[in-house]
Amino acid sequence: MADLLQDLSAVQRDAASATEGPVMVLAGAGSGKTRVITYRIANLIGNQGVPAGNILALTFTNKAAGEMRHRVDQLLGPGSSGGLWIGTFHSVFARLLREYIDRLGYSRSFSIFDSDDSKSLIRQCMAELNISQDSVPVNTVQGIISKAKNSFILPADFHRNAADYNQQKASQIYELYARKLKENNALDFDDLLIKPLELFGNHPEVLEELQELFRYILIDEYQDTNRAQYLVTKMLASRHRNIFVVGDDAQSIYSWRGADISNILNFQDDYEDARTFKLVENYRSTGTILQAANSVISRNQRQIKKELVAKGATGEPLTLIEAFNERQEAEKVGDWIRKLSLEKQLDFRSFAIFYRTNAQSRVLEDTMRQHRLPYKIFGSVSFYKRKEIKDAVAYLRFVQNDRDSESLLRIINFPPRKIGDVSIGKLRDFARERGISLYEAIRCAPQGGYQQRLVNALSSFSSVIESLREIAETGTVYEVLNSLFVQTGLLSLLQAENTPESMARHDNLQELLSMARDFSDHNPDAGMLGDFLENIALASDYDETQESDNFVSLMTVHASKGLEFPVVFITGLEERLFPLNCYEPEQMEEERRLFYVAVTRAREKIFLSWAQSRYLYGQPQHCLRSKFINEIDGDIVHTESGRVHGGGAGAAVSVRRTEPVRHSGGGAPPVREKEGMRKGTRVHHAVFGPGTVLELQGRGTQQKAKILFRGSGEKTLMVQYANLKVLP
Repeated sequence: MADLLQDLSAVQRDAASATEGPVMVLAGAGSGKTRVITYRIANLIGNQGVPAGNILALTFTNKAAGEMRHRVDQLLGPGSSGGLWIGTFHSVFARLLREYIDRLGYSRSFSIFDSDDSKSLIRQCMAELNISQDSVPVNTVQGIISKAKNSFILPADFHRNAADYNQQKASQIYELYARKLKENNALDFDDLLIKPLELFGNHPEVLEELQELFRYILIDEYQDTNRAQYLVTKMLASRHRNIFVVGDDAQSIYSWRGADISNILNFQDDYEDARTFKLVENYRSTGTILQAANSVISRNQRQIKKELVAKGATGEPLTLIEAFNERQEAEKVGDWIRKLSLEKQLDFRSFAIFYRTNAQSRVLEDTMRQHRLPYKIFGSVSFYKRKEIKDAVAYLRFVQNDRDSESLLRIINFPPRKIGDVSIGKLRDFARERGISLYEAIRCAPQGGYQQRLVNALSSFSSVIESLREIAETGTVYEVLNSLFVQTGLLSLLQAENTPESMARHDNLQELLSMARDFSDHNPDAGMLGDFLENIALASDYDETQESDNFVSLMTVHASKGLEFPVVFITGLEERLFPLNCYEPEQMEEERRLFYVAVTRAREKIFLSWAQSRYLYGQPQHCLRSKFINEIDGDIVHTESGRVHGGGAGAAVSVRRTEPVRHSGGGAPPVREKEGMRKGTRVHHAVFGPGTVLELQGRGTQQKAKILFRGSGEKTLMVQYANLKVLP
């Protein structure tokens, strides 16, 4: 076994050999972190004689756990990993709870509720508490409860600190929901993380037993741990203190899922005697790509300083693509893929296109189809197959053809109208008896002897359809779709739900509206509803015919983590898109970490692209180039013609320099307060429109402005990032 450690680099070998006491390994992108973890496990078993059953290794995916187990078996021989406690946090804790949960009043045969089971139980609680799902959406309640559990906030504490209306209602539901879960002898996924804490607190003898069992604890992707995961592992490691965490603060991009970057940033505070090893030798990317990644991430203030070092060649400069609009941007990306695939004999699988939000995939997909470039969406489904898009398109199809019963059944309860299967069955019978279509039966509902509530719901539905049909006779598809969203309140409902999933659906519907506006603007003689639906049908048909495994990969940057490609296109690099709307320093730093992840996925070549205008919310909007482009060392970014870019006009932040800017404390350079802005100043914001400054707080990079916007109410924004325009 000692000879096997010779296969590691010096710092990897030192980390794998550091078996006693707390250890943190800062593993930069492409530096071989999985290799270090598995060699350390093999070293503990093979060289140190530690029984496999005394080792606990926690991961975030089953794939990572399986890979580690396989590598240990390769190093030590088949079956060597058999006694290891290795798996995801949820799977390992579920296994522990099967053994000990009876101490908390549950049976060991407890059920684990999935997301749908959880929502169903929340609906029951809301019904018992007489809380309307119209006032607080079920998904919103589920998200609030999940976030509380991941932060280890129990119902009583949550109730005391509930701030706004949604939290106050959720606190009532949370308490009843927790009680009903126990009555059902069930746990939800979040309970698998917090029940061990409850168990350890109430039964210290269980904690002592497990502390003795798990003498060595290893945690992968430590930057992604939440509060509950942090507390459980800290308690388990407190006796032997042999805790080994591996991660990269520069790749912490999941705060919206509850990940807490302070867990890794404060590891040295938790364990003052901890040894830290930095893996900075990158075996994936060229020197130029790593120079770009280092230059951008160095702007963050909350970080552990390190710089990736390339083990390979310097490589090509980055290429900046500038386009008039998102359609030309997609065209240029497609042109470069065709050009490189021919000139360098690259398979299509060598290329990946990244974007910040799922909604951006639509125009890229359209271009791929039009130019017969095979592609596949990762981490999501094709734009036209997303449920909310299929629902909205079903409305349009039904407006054009009211005998399309498939579309009718899809939309009759979108948004919810409480028209159940029993009612639909009665309508079908009514239609058969009279020899009319299902929609005609709906319009004749007042004559069918139904309950008034159902008649009202059906009348409301048919009035929307008739209104849209009237618009479609002479109006554009944009006007039809916009009216649909206004009359049904679909966008408002998704905004009110205010979960990451609902906001993604909201953005997708907005992108469909932008597509309709673009289609109408560019097809003045054929921008009607039928033409639009034909265009979508052809796109969907193309999706069904893709069978080859040689395709361009399209995905959000979040979905790209852990992957790598020879050539990467990072698209939509515009202010308010990437970085996404963010007005707090913490949000901006996470956006910068996300860009760092995107850059470090590339092995050989990166293209950065942005558009001067883009359809947003159904309207063409002027765009500013992302500040991230200018944060890259200018001499390694070239234009498409091959000229050195070096920053310049059009940038959101213009930073021309002949030598490095130096300032104390790391992070972004200091910014002055907005000139001419004080209490009472009228300003304009690109998203919220005109407003009046109510209050200014702080100075420099920390200055905030409380502003009353005419259409959006009060907002508190970071002046540094808000791009406010002072009005005369």
